[in-house]
Amino acid sequence: MNRTSISVLAACGVLASHSAAAADADLQALREEIAQMKKSYEQRITELEKRLVDTEKQAANFAPAETAAGQAQIAQAPGAASRPPAAASAFNPEISLILSGMYNNTSQDPRQDPTRAAGRERRIQGLLPSGGEFNPEARAWNLGESELAIAANIDPHFRGTFLASISSANEVSVEEAHIQTLGLGNGLGIKAGRFFSGIGYANEQHPHAWDFSDAALPYQAFFGPQLGYDGIQVKWVAPTDMFVELGAEFGRARSFPAKDAERNKNGLMSGSLFAHVGDDVGVANSWRAGASWFASKPHGRTYDDVDGSNTLVTNSFSGRSNTTVLDFVWKWAPEGNATERNFKFQSEWFRRHESGRLSYDIDGVAAPGGPLSDSFRSTQTGFYVQGVWQFMPAWRLGYRYDRLENADTAIGLVDRGTLSAADLPILRGYTPQRNTAMLDWSPSEFSRIRFQVARDQTRPGVTDDQVWLHYIMSLGAHGAHKF
Repeated sequence: MNRTSISVLAACGVLASHSAAAADADLQALREEIAQMKKSYEQRITELEKRLVDTEKQAANFAPAETAAGQAQIAQAPGAASRPPAAASAFNPEISLILSGMYNNTSQDPRQDPTRAAGRERRIQGLLPSGGEFNPEARAWNLGESELAIAANIDPHFRGTFLASISSANEVSVEEAHIQTLGLGNGLGIKAGRFFSGIGYANEQHPHAWDFSDAALPYQAFFGPQLGYDGIQVKWVAPTDMFVELGAEFGRARSFPAKDAERNKNGLMSGSLFAHVGDDVGVANSWRAGASWFASKPHGRTYDDVDGSNTLVTNSFSGRSNTTVLDFVWKWAPEGNATERNFKFQSEWFRRHESGRLSYDIDGVAAPGGPLSDSFRSTQTGFYVQGVWQFMPAWRLGYRYDRLENADTAIGLVDRGTLSAADLPILRGYTPQRNTAMLDWSPSEFSRIRFQVARDQTRPGVTDDQVWLHYIMSLGAHGAHKF
């Protein structure tokens, strides 16, 4: 073999050794890449398995109550023996508590009316009393109204809400206790149980969500101060870009002007219809408008008054009562960001028409020969307008003007000369009105401190200058307020 052949063989050996080394390096790199991919997939599989376990635990929250019948059905189901029992702590409802208190300074005693018999609380002049005008309750410190709310999804089809109110007199009342449907589709929703009516704009709002510390005069006079139902509510939201909502309610109305809460009869005693529309105007503005109607047939709806000799008597009304409400709200926030600055304009107009019979002195205290009764008709309107301006984060300034017009009233007992107008003093014509201003500070979404002043002229010849210092604190989970 010559030198040339030996050199060629040597060169081939060197190339072969380099090729083998390169192949080994590539193989090692491939093995490392496969190992990394395997590790990554194992981590992802572990995460998916954990999510599956969490989902199964959440699904257990919607398991039916384990009654005797329910346990029998579960026991007969295939694979029931292998299912773990639901933990007692699986149901975690949303619980919230509202703490409210205030200091009131008034120039007139809210527990007495100087225009009426001594010891009688103040009331709005010119209309049949609703019983909801007693605010503020007393001078100096008042505990206010606290609210305890519990809510949760019951299963994929229903949600439940319970809300109890605790007054400063340690009286507990159930304000709301209802179920509502989830996911019916086509914009349809149904609520059943006890709830605040959806008429108007502010009626559904709880007191802690009000922009002022007391309800507007029309709400105090016409609904005393909120209309509630024990019944059923049906709402439908149209599938359109513009917000369109239609609603109807039927059942037992629990507040003025109805008398349903004290009647024992079958049927749907009161009813409401309402419609709301709204939309955005650019990025910074949005609005909502609505029209509502409430109808009831009060029977024996009583109220106290004094006759011409200042004797306390009890009168009653029976007949038909219809109330119409028109509402409008406009909201502005620069670039749609309401955290820095925003403004809200809000107004509602009310009209109530009642016709039937007015019975005077039903207990026979003052009227000779027993109670007197004759026809009665009254039409009254009222409105309020308010604006609230958040001029910097956490600080708001607001003003409200509310007014009730002089009622158009026909009283048979007076028109026929059976009684004089002095025997029905609360129905004498008058135009109640009030001016209110407030400044509040909300360092967070859970706390608010409000300073409010008002000039109340709801009684003839009497001006009540009021000063409020009010705190509202929220503990726990609390749902977002409506538009």
